[in-house]
Amino acid sequence: MDTFDLSGRVAVVTGAGGGLGAACATALAAAGASVICLDLDGAAAETTAAAIGGGGGRAEARAVDVSRSADLDAVAADAVDRLGRLDVWVNVAGVMRSSLVVDLTEADLDALLAVNLKGVLFGSQAAARHMVPQGSGAIVNIASAIIDAPQPQMAAYGMSKAAVSHLSRTLALEVGRAGVRVNVVAPGWTRTGMTTGSLRTADGTVDEEAVAKTEQMQARFTPLRRAAAPEDTAAAVVYLASDSGAFVTGQTLRPHGGVTMPW
Repeated sequence: MDTFDLSGRVAVVTGAGGGLGAACATALAAAGASVICLDLDGAAAETTAAAIGGGGGRAEARAVDVSRSADLDAVAADAVDRLGRLDVWVNVAGVMRSSLVVDLTEADLDALLAVNLKGVLFGSQAAARHMVPQGSGAIVNIASAIIDAPQPQMAAYGMSKAAVSHLSRTLALEVGRAGVRVNVVAPGWTRTGMTTGSLRTADGTVDEEAVAKTEQMQARFTPLRRAAAPEDTAAAVVYLASDSGAFVTGQTLRPHGGVTMPW
């Protein structure tokens, strides 16, 4: 459908060095967008951009710390200066920490909120400051299925993602009259570098057996009987970024196979 066509549009994706971010950047490029891949790990962002370029897409990379508002403001301004516009901004960058509520440290909470909440806020601000005068644009923020289903030892992570949901709905109200849309995608457990970070063997490598068991468990929890793939989230992002989602704002799309649905 041509309503999914993003040709001529400029997109920014944070956390594009791997996992969901790389999948989102790749999908947006496949839809025709010119994509700016951001990641704290500049080399990883370059790898994603190179893969997109090798597949015939248009992408570039920059090393950026999303917890620094000046970094994101500079990216947005540079995109408009060089490419003439800014159409899509996807805040994917995130970190995960686990702890019982009573054991949660201030340092862990600060580290998590710096990326998962402040990073989304700063990215949304940077995008909106250019999209509002432009009169169009789509901001998509990645939350998590945990906003609907609290889990032990994941309070801080869940708090940060719930805050992303509220932030996004508020911003949607504030910028809607300017033609800017703001939405949330809340995926379930998906195999990425972040989610497998705690599933490691004694030598520090990913415990493939533990990952396989987790994927099997996730599949049992969903009516669709399979674990999520990064491309499932990416497809939802393309929909919300494109003209197919032209009348969708302030919403949370849940491409998680129904894992939080009572059934």
